[in-house]
Amino acid sequence: MSIINNSIVKAVALLNQEQIIGIPTETVYGLAGNIYSSKAVERIFDMKKRPFFNPLIVHIKSATALSEIAREIPEKAALLAKAFWPGPLTLVLKKQIAILDLVTGGKDTVAVRVPNHPVTLALLNQLAYPLAAPSANPFGSISPTTATHVADYFEKELPMVLDGGACQRGIESTIIGFENGEPILYRLGSLAVENIEAVVGPVKIITHDDIAPAAPGMLSKHYAPLTKTFLTADVAKKLTMFTNQKIGVLVFQKRIDETNIAQQEVLSATGNLAEAASQLYAALHRLDNSHLDCIIAERFPDFGLGKTINDRLKRATQK
Repeated sequence: MSIINNSIVKAVALLNQEQIIGIPTETVYGLAGNIYSSKAVERIFDMKKRPFFNPLIVHIKSATALSEIAREIPEKAALLAKAFWPGPLTLVLKKQIAILDLVTGGKDTVAVRVPNHPVTLALLNQLAYPLAAPSANPFGSISPTTATHVADYFEKELPMVLDGGACQRGIESTIIGFENGEPILYRLGSLAVENIEAVVGPVKIITHDDIAPAAPGMLSKHYAPLTKTFLTADVAKKLTMFTNQKIGVLVFQKRIDETNIAQQEVLSATGNLAEAASQLYAALHRLDNSHLDCIIAERFPDFGLGKTINDRLKRATQK
């Protein structure tokens, strides 16, 4: 029997029992549990095989609940929350004392956002606590954008995946922290840097830290297929380097007409970066499940959401 279910009542009951469930958001599906339950939070880390120094994102029901989670909120953080919540923006702020160190990777800051998904907002409004919800995939692997992706990863470990359909955005939230009140971008995501800078001005970018990451998604190797994957600006040229191999290709807009391509994924025939972002992980899942020898991914235009897609592909590919 499938663990996929659309019952919010059942989801509430399981979460109240300190269990973990899969939940939908507009970005990717998450592994969710009560942020105040050390049992639930430890289970999330255990299921994902995630290192404890890597903090989790707290999901709250509305911006009005932020003061329960965070303190000393900078003016520019308040501006961003007003502009983009609910939505794919995570803010890293000073944490309230009640927030478990386990949730924050031992740091005095907490990552928090309001998800923009009707099912999960309805769920949060029926709970007496926020949810910790990192992406619902084993650590380092491709993020899930459908309930089936989550079930494929955790069929034997999860009691339920709350079905909310395919994720609209398809890539994780953008993460912004603050230093002396000024914004720092820790993770490129579904909200383009240009949109953020239109609200708060120039943003410093620090997106890699393998030792003590200030936010999720900063490790160099992440979001990766099991299949060996390469990133290139010239797919046709890269194809000539492989002979007698079953090759998958991931491209932005234009199909490549070569006989040695076993499977090809075009993310947006119209050249729409938002559409490409929403399709990225689903396409990588399909390629990774196709028993290929390797995947060749095309580098995207380096602006807007193209920057985010390139970031994910760089972390997923061979150096």
